[in-house]
Amino acid sequence: MKAPKEFPCMFTHVQISEMVTRIARSIEKQVPEEEEIVCIGVLKGAWIFHSDLVREIKRPVSIDFVKASSYGNQMISSGVVRIEKDIETDIQGKHVFLVEDIIDTGRTLKFLKARLSEGGAKSVSLVALLDKKVKREVDCDADLVGAVIEDKFVVGYGLDWAERYRTLPDIHFVPEDYAK
Repeated sequence: MKAPKEFPCMFTHVQISEMVTRIARSIEKQVPEEEEIVCIGVLKGAWIFHSDLVREIKRPVSIDFVKASSYGNQMISSGVVRIEKDIETDIQGKHVFLVEDIIDTGRTLKFLKARLSEGGAKSVSLVALLDKKVKREVDCDADLVGAVIEDKFVVGYGLDWAERYRTLPDIHFVPEDYAK
């Protein structure tokens, strides 16, 4: 699939790969060799990033997924976080990295981090490929971030618009006038 020509490229697949590698090295440095790493991907948007990230970490990693949503098929968050699929992995005493595609309002990640922290993890760190700080509505910052972006709606590399454009290899932004 190709992006419509009206969708300018924000990050190429090469730039994304560099972000993923940098984040993987940071995770390896944070967790002592003898301790366990669990990477929990937030479905559906983070699945490609999560997959690339866990393959880039040069140590054993347990994986799991959680599905939470506050968007549905909209471009704006409803503000209500719903859990649609919970984790199945025992996180007790482990270093958990919650892997998200993008932080917007921060509501979903703040909610998920609190739930995982209550599950007995040794640590819970937030990992986001993209961080849209200008949209933050709650106090929630990622521990590891690929890039901070301005207030643009982005698609590609797992990010979608009503389930479209997830499989684009690069990240593009949707011009405001295109969405109307």
